[in-house]
Amino acid sequence: MAGNTYGTLYKITTYGESHGKALGVVIDGCPSGFELDLSHIHTQLQRRKPGQSAIVTQRKEEEEFEILSGMFEGLTTGTPLSIVIRNTDQRSRDYSHIATKYRPSHADFTYDKKYGLRDYRGGGRSSARETVARVIAGSIASQMLAKQGITIRAYVDQVGHITMPTTSTLPTMADVDESIVRCPDREAANSMIEYIKAVKKKGDTVGGAIKCVIAGCPVGLGEPVFDKLHAELGKAMLSINAVKGFEIGSGFAAIEKLGSEHNDEFYEDQGSIKTKTNYSGGIQGGISNGMDINMRVAFKPVATIIQSQTSVDSAGQATTVTGRGRHDPCVVPRAVPIVESMAAIVILDMLLRNKVIKY
Repeated sequence: MAGNTYGTLYKITTYGESHGKALGVVIDGCPSGFELDLSHIHTQLQRRKPGQSAIVTQRKEEEEFEILSGMFEGLTTGTPLSIVIRNTDQRSRDYSHIATKYRPSHADFTYDKKYGLRDYRGGGRSSARETVARVIAGSIASQMLAKQGITIRAYVDQVGHITMPTTSTLPTMADVDESIVRCPDREAANSMIEYIKAVKKKGDTVGGAIKCVIAGCPVGLGEPVFDKLHAELGKAMLSINAVKGFEIGSGFAAIEKLGSEHNDEFYEDQGSIKTKTNYSGGIQGGISNGMDINMRVAFKPVATIIQSQTSVDSAGQATTVTGRGRHDPCVVPRAVPIVESMAAIVILDMLLRNKVIKY
């Protein structure tokens, strides 16, 4: 299976399955001599972990990680970092009923046809549990970015038809985590929570959107023509399970604007060149311009629903599929640290390519 590695200089390879013994990540290209804050890795994993509230899957994983290589006396050595998390609460029996059935909108059919077999236990490699490895790699990257004055903050701004009011203020992590849905607007958050609970009660699921802001990014990141910064961010976000859409800056709203309305005019501010507006989302010509990078990521409803659906089995025979086990009624509350992590991986890789950070 190809496609398990991402990055050019800060390169990550993830491994493991949802119901296997463990998952993990090998990070090649991590600069040496960096003192890792293990508590930050733990915090991000806790934000992603299942069972953290009433509106997410109730699988119980404490997400304790172990660093196998790449550190000595508390510092990174520059050699590959290998980090593992062992699964402790698999219930593979919950999936025995779909061993030969294709669940609608899952990867069952495509994996089976591509590889000739599939791990039906929780989706195997196609499961969103794989993202635990990305959060480890991203939480390490974000620590290095913080040393460069770069902050990445993501939060839920829509669930179903419920959207939070637009804000120009970057929320803190405490603001985001004040609500279990990870929306910093209290009124909108409460409405989202009640809606998710109502959807869950019906045995259904709902989608949502996450906004992410990268602040403090220097001018000059991005490698045109094929490695434009927004192209790399788009690829990183679209590689996350259940993501169906990505916008940078004004996104699809730009369609309705005239050039005279959409252009970001420049001005000088105490020796720095800035733009009066930021419809470009901090990226022009595929290169960061020093303004905040604004993006938005859309997540579909989780495919597993506790309702009967028509399908076929591996022999092509008509069948019925009914979801069982523990599943998220809405993925976005747990996806916030995943979005932050993938953004951090992209930005650190670009900083290394620009030699802003050196090995």
